[in-house]
Amino acid sequence: MSDDYLNQIKPERFAAEFDALLKTVSDYAHRPETEHLWPDESWEVLKQAGVLGWNIPLQFGGADFSAIEMTYGYASLAEACLTTTFVLTQFNAACQRINWSEDHDVKARVFNELATGAKFATVGISHLTTSRQHLSKPTVVAKQTATGWLLDGFVPWVTGAVHADYIVTGGVCEDGTQILGLVSTGLQGVEVQPAIEMLSMTGSQTGPVKLNEVEIPAEHLIAGPVENVMKRPDGQGGAGSLTTSALALGVARRTIIKLKAEADKRPDLEEIYQPFNAECEVIFTDMFGALNSGTLNGSISEKIRERSNSLVLRASQALLAAVKGAGFVKGHPAERAIREAMFFLVWSCPQPVVHANMKEFACVLD
Repeated sequence: MSDDYLNQIKPERFAAEFDALLKTVSDYAHRPETEHLWPDESWEVLKQAGVLGWNIPLQFGGADFSAIEMTYGYASLAEACLTTTFVLTQFNAACQRINWSEDHDVKARVFNELATGAKFATVGISHLTTSRQHLSKPTVVAKQTATGWLLDGFVPWVTGAVHADYIVTGGVCEDGTQILGLVSTGLQGVEVQPAIEMLSMTGSQTGPVKLNEVEIPAEHLIAGPVENVMKRPDGQGGAGSLTTSALALGVARRTIIKLKAEADKRPDLEEIYQPFNAECEVIFTDMFGALNSGTLNGSISEKIRERSNSLVLRASQALLAAVKGAGFVKGHPAERAIREAMFFLVWSCPQPVVHANMKEFACVLD
């Protein structure tokens, strides 16, 4: 069984230069001091390589990558550095939603700034999908004004907020419908709160943003007011999409390759490494098979996420067991892999996936 299966399905637009980029990003990521720092060096590498244009339409200076290309790119980058790749997913999520706008002039101006790396955009949308949905009062309230929309409330999870020039976020109207808008962080009333110290990827500088009656102009309305503004007809980018699975598989693959290095020194670990490697290849094959065939749907996407979560959690624990006490020391790749694996239990994870993972923990068989 080969461990080079990801290269065998590499899309044509990923040239040899991309492999060099991955090496550079990986080198930055594995310096001990970088885990808690914003990945500015890696981000500059992505900028120079044109990666920031992946999810921007061609007409606005981007590369307009396909779902297959995006998924391959995310998996490969996550193998190199999860923090940098996570930041990229939030940047690309902002680009995707900005493209929903019907205002051509706004898109032309903003996309030019983002594609060139002159400005940074991120999203704060979890409160519209999976986070804090149990609260009786909306986290962010939206009201229409004579010239635009007023947003008032608390956006709980915004990656790179302190670095952002734009935040794509939204709120709930009095009638229960939702809007999505483009908030310039320089507007009066935008208060970026300190980043949260997290179990892993603190360098993503994710934290809350307070919106104190922030008024955005009418042309910065991206979508709405409608029910469930985040649910688009194309089905792209929602909670549990293949983006999250691609990152989980990238981290799993990195972990499994390290397990292979241990097996090369200790033949008794070969029977542990081989099944993990085979499982990873099968999930990659199924994921890209669904993309290539056009058969991807919500059910298949959730199942791939469930399997990817399970794999990254088990593989990281196997690596720790293989390297023994050394892996329990802060900064060891096994220790970091375990903490990063935990992220996939909470990031944009649909309840059926969470429940399936918990059933596996409890050894509950269907």
